[in-house]
Amino acid sequence: MASARREYGWGIVGCGVIAPTHARAVAALPNARLVAVTDPDQGKAKALADTHGAAWDASLGDLLARPDIDVVSVCVPSGLHAEVGVRAARAGKHLVIEKPIEISVAAADRLLGAAAEAGVGLTVISQHRFDPGAQRLRELVQTGRLGRLTLGEAAVKWYRTQGYYDSGDWRGTWALDGGGALMNQGVHYLDLLCWIMGPVAEVTALTATQAHEIEVEDVALALLRFASGAVGLVQASTAVYPGFPERLEISGTGGTVVVEAGAIRSAELADERGEVGAYGASGSEKAPAAGTPVGGTGGGTAAADPAALADEPHRAQLADFLAALDNDGEPLVTGAQARADLAVIRAVYDSARLGRPVTPG
Repeated sequence: MASARREYGWGIVGCGVIAPTHARAVAALPNARLVAVTDPDQGKAKALADTHGAAWDASLGDLLARPDIDVVSVCVPSGLHAEVGVRAARAGKHLVIEKPIEISVAAADRLLGAAAEAGVGLTVISQHRFDPGAQRLRELVQTGRLGRLTLGEAAVKWYRTQGYYDSGDWRGTWALDGGGALMNQGVHYLDLLCWIMGPVAEVTALTATQAHEIEVEDVALALLRFASGAVGLVQASTAVYPGFPERLEISGTGGTVVVEAGAIRSAELADERGEVGAYGASGSEKAPAAGTPVGGTGGGTAAADPAALADEPHRAQLADFLAALDNDGEPLVTGAQARADLAVIRAVYDSARLGRPVTPG
């Protein structure tokens, strides 16, 4: 039997671009309350706190010492997730980690180990799993309507100016960003691809820096071989002017579904359409067949502006996490799954550097 729902006090560590999204998502939950925020830039912390009626603390230690904080959103640069997360776990706080979980598998393992040792819950933000189109696609796969999966494609072709990278001294660096277009932007739809298609057995990749003065890539291409035998393609870039909606296409022996910007754009299902002849049905994409459920807009406008992310998917993920805590269960996005995503990204970088296929570790 489900336990009674409790109220959770919330803290936010790091008051940059994504922190207001977390603050608004917490405010929309009936069983959560934003208590305090902290950031090395105390002006940012005070501004966020004032906007949302919370306190601001001068240090991470001060925030973690608060007995009225149960959950901490870790919104610091990616390469600091383990450092902050381990301290929060040891202070007994449940963890919501912004994507990616970390920038190295070893650091991710330290973070997961600390959470397990402390007995606290952990999820990593992969809010697009809660988009209506992704949810419907997952249902079609799980009910067998797409048959045996054969091919998956994930494309995140966004545009970021040089000014975006220059806006923070950590952006576009190996030390704190951990990578470029794939690690920071493409991770969302890579996660969806792996969530739908299953574990990745092998990666062959190419990366390049084409349009920015940064240490890391602004273009990444990867061929994936899944453990099931299916194959996949990942494209991620921040150099595609002016930026286009993110796209996921999944094909199986029973049909093909295209998700774009969080909504189903096309669903061609053999059990509805029937035979199409020896040469298939050529031509442009068609609208979903009559009666096919289609997701809402879901994905927001992050292709143009990450601060314009729709809040609802974040709210849904935080609500799912709190439900898992209430019922001693697992959230939809587990730390182990986020680690697996990171291992694929690191394999992409290793394959591009070595010029050969790599097995994710």
